[in-house]
Amino acid sequence: MTVPQPRPPHPLPADATGDGLAFHRLVFARERRGWWVPLVTGILGVVFFLVGSLVIGLLFGILVFAADPTAGADAMLRRLTVMDVTDPVGLAVILLSLAILWPSYLFASWIVAGKGIGRISSVAGRLRWRWMLLCTGAAVVVYIVVSALTFLIPVDESSGGTLVAPQDNASFVASLLVVLLLVPFQATAEEYVFRGYLMQTVGRWLRHPAWAILLPVPLFVLGHVYDVLGQTSVAVFAIAAGWLTWRTGGLEAAIALHVINNIVAFGFSVFGLSDANATDTTVMGLVSSVVMIAVYVGVVEWLWRRGDGRRTLRLTPAPEPVYAPPVYGQLPYGQPPAYGQPPVYGQPSVYGQPPVYGQPPVSGQPPVYGQPQYGQPPMYGQPPVTPAPDPTPAEPYTGPPLQPHQAPRWGEYAPTPDPSRAPDAPSGDPSPAPDGSGTSGGGGASGSSSSSD
Repeated sequence: MTVPQPRPPHPLPADATGDGLAFHRLVFARERRGWWVPLVTGILGVVFFLVGSLVIGLLFGILVFAADPTAGADAMLRRLTVMDVTDPVGLAVILLSLAILWPSYLFASWIVAGKGIGRISSVAGRLRWRWMLLCTGAAVVVYIVVSALTFLIPVDESSGGTLVAPQDNASFVASLLVVLLLVPFQATAEEYVFRGYLMQTVGRWLRHPAWAILLPVPLFVLGHVYDVLGQTSVAVFAIAAGWLTWRTGGLEAAIALHVINNIVAFGFSVFGLSDANATDTTVMGLVSSVVMIAVYVGVVEWLWRRGDGRRTLRLTPAPEPVYAPPVYGQLPYGQPPAYGQPPVYGQPSVYGQPPVYGQPPVSGQPPVYGQPQYGQPPMYGQPPVTPAPDPTPAEPYTGPPLQPHQAPRWGEYAPTPDPSRAPDAPSGDPSPAPDGSGTSGGGGASGSSSSSD
């Protein structure tokens, strides 16, 4: 009988047990790490994102209709696509529709890849909050200094868009609260998708970190509608965020940079200093953005070198079991044999199988040849078991010999011999004389011997 064997686990790559897994290779640290895991995770995450966006859109439509039943579909669509700092509800819906990328990806990754969901945040298996707060403080300082220097340089204003002064915005406080509360979730969600999911997806198939850093950049650029200079600035941001993620072994530095950058951008719009819907960028704006990102990268590198410098995860593989099929008639001690195989000596037999010689049979089974079951007569052709001698033997029978008899037939009772009745002696057996002499051939020989004397 063929015994099915469990499927052996996928072997770990060389860097998992050697130098350690970098951030983009952390898929190999999950419970399921097959080549198909990133693809299925992405498909399921898109489904969750679409469902969540539909729910948010329906709730927003119900809210708008309850507030103004005469509002048309065009007005509702504009509030969902145009960032208006004077409309905190529409601004909140736009930010929330991007923020749900984060839970959609986490939930899909937990379902498909199994345990170890913290590996999509860092090599530590979680978000390193102290390190992220340190990076956030560094980003705030860098943005304040560079922005102050930028405002001291006279530049041409960017074309396109309109500015709304705070005194002209009746929803100034509400819009500012929406920016401060929801922008961190929106920026974090984008980092989990573009630096978390996409980098680890590429890293599952390609080991070199350059592929994981550069391949997601075009997708991130296409998600932002700007001119050539603006998209160049976005590409520089994406490359820097990917490099920081690989260098530090987690998303914390990239999340801090993205959160502060978006809060500054939306905050300037709320305060009337810029337009959130502008699509063109000046040369000075591009230079300012590149300088700001470069300075932040340098500060993070300096802070990282002063820290513990943990950026990889080394796995210790568990000893893989050796699967060997059992030999017929030999099973490990303590396990019952499979039906159809004789048991091993010293182990109880399975019901329905004959026991091994030297072992007592199982109750309800016929005994093995040569082994009578206790309390049963021996099998045909085998001598009966000799009973143990009685320590107090009975007195021998001194009466006349009993006549032997045949065994009774089936259904008959055997006659009981009467000891008081002496049977007739056989005709060929001489009776002894009282004096010890007899008429046997021995006595004749004795007489002839005495006459010769």
